[in-house]
Amino acid sequence: MKPKKCLILANGRAPRKNDLKYFVSRGFADIICADGGCNSAFKMGITPHCIIGDLDSAEPEILEYYKGIGVPLIKYNRQNDTDVEKCIKYLISKKYTDVMLCAITGDRLDHSFCNIGVVLKFADKVNIYLHHESSIMYSVKGKVDFDSHPSELISLYGIDASTTFTSKGLKYSLTNTSLKFGVRESTSNVSKGSKVTLDVRKGRGLIVRELKMIKKHGLLFND
Repeated sequence: MKPKKCLILANGRAPRKNDLKYFVSRGFADIICADGGCNSAFKMGITPHCIIGDLDSAEPEILEYYKGIGVPLIKYNRQNDTDVEKCIKYLISKKYTDVMLCAITGDRLDHSFCNIGVVLKFADKVNIYLHHESSIMYSVKGKVDFDSHPSELISLYGIDASTTFTSKGLKYSLTNTSLKFGVRESTSNVSKGSKVTLDVRKGRGLIVRELKMIKKHGLLFND
């Protein structure tokens, strides 16, 4: 089945236009805004498919503009979900398979930390990729092979002690290594060639890759 992809534009620091264009070219052409993300969309000349949230962060005149041109405003008042989570749940209900999160980091560390957790929270229902400046983060589980390029920086993080990582193609190899958060990590590891293999057992981990390397060398991160 062909992947169904969507990009969520949140209310944090907006992505660069050339990065946004790249994600669209990778199939994330459907764009929805998480509440105040519509403020950034408006500045960038983007017409989203819809705007979702409690709508308390969006500029009223911008909401009126989008409403006037037929963009659906989907308001959820429940406070047990963040606006980003509301968007993800909506996309899961619409059978989307891949979600790119943009502008999810900003002035508040708690919001940024929460949105990193979202990548894991919904990992069994949808593939979530988190973009921040020059990095892409996503979760990994089981055996994973991906194209790389010599000298690409690749960082790996575990959550609990039981999850282990085994790698092939990295300068600093891992063999059934636990990367429990706050205890040990594999930050700024380095790809040795054109292919990296990971075997992540007993749980999920997080991988952070260089967006500029992915773009420059035509590497695939979601196929």
